[in-house]
Amino acid sequence: MPPWHWWRTVFYLIPAITLYTVVLGLASLLSTLVDRRGHAADRCARLWSRWILQTTGVRVRVQGEPLSPDARSCVFVCNHQSTYDIPVVFATLPARLRILAKASLGHVPFLGWHLRRSGHVLVDRSNPGPSVMGKMEDLVRDGASLIVFPEGTRSADGQVGRFKAGAFVTAVDHHLPLVPITIDGIRAVMPKGRLMTCPGEVTLTVHPAISTDGLTRDDVRALMTQVHDTMRVHGSSVHGSAVREP
Repeated sequence: MPPWHWWRTVFYLIPAITLYTVVLGLASLLSTLVDRRGHAADRCARLWSRWILQTTGVRVRVQGEPLSPDARSCVFVCNHQSTYDIPVVFATLPARLRILAKASLGHVPFLGWHLRRSGHVLVDRSNPGPSVMGKMEDLVRDGASLIVFPEGTRSADGQVGRFKAGAFVTAVDHHLPLVPITIDGIRAVMPKGRLMTCPGEVTLTVHPAISTDGLTRDDVRALMTQVHDTMRVHGSSVHGSAVREP
C-alpha cells in the first residue's frame, strides 16, 4: 500500500470520522429526548456510516436476497474482517438495526452514549442473561433487528472463524429468523492491526433467511454449523445481484 494512505488516514480520515461521531452522536442523543423509539437515532447512525464510507472512498456492492424495511425482526449474523464492517452494514441494510456488543463499549464518548440511549444490546459478560432478555423484548416490540458478529473478533486471514453461540441462542429463544450476511473485500480497506485505510469496493451478500420456528436450544449447534457453512461458501446460495451506493 502506498505510504500516503497512512498520512491520509491519520491527518484526514481520523479527524473527519471523529467530527462525524461527535456531531451525529450529539444529534442522536438529543433526538432520544423526544423520540423514544429511536427512529431519528437510526437515521443518525445510517448517515454516520454513509459519511465514513464516502470519505474513505468505499463503494458497497449488495447482492443476494432483497430486504424490505418493513420485514419482521430478525437476527443478522455477519462475518467480521474489519472495523469498517459496522459502517457497511448500517449504511446498506434497510432494516432498523441494533448491535450486540460488550457493555464496556457503552462508556465510549458519543458513540457509546448513542448505543445506550438508542436501544442497542450491550451485554455484561459476567451476567449476560438479564441484559439480553429485556433488550430483546424491547427490540422485537419496536420492530428492530439485531446484527451480530458471531466470531467475536476480526479475522486475521479472511477465513470465517469459530462462532460463539449467543446470537443463535437468542434467535431460537425469541423465535426470530436468522439471516446470514457475508462481507468480502473489506480487509483491503483496513487490514487488522494496521492504522491505514484505502479506497475500494466491497461486496455484501445477503443469504436466505433461516427460520427458527420449532427449534430449541438442542438445535443450536446444528444451526451454527448450517450458518457457518453458508457463510464459508457464500457464493453458492445467493440469487440475483445489484450495485448500490451507500
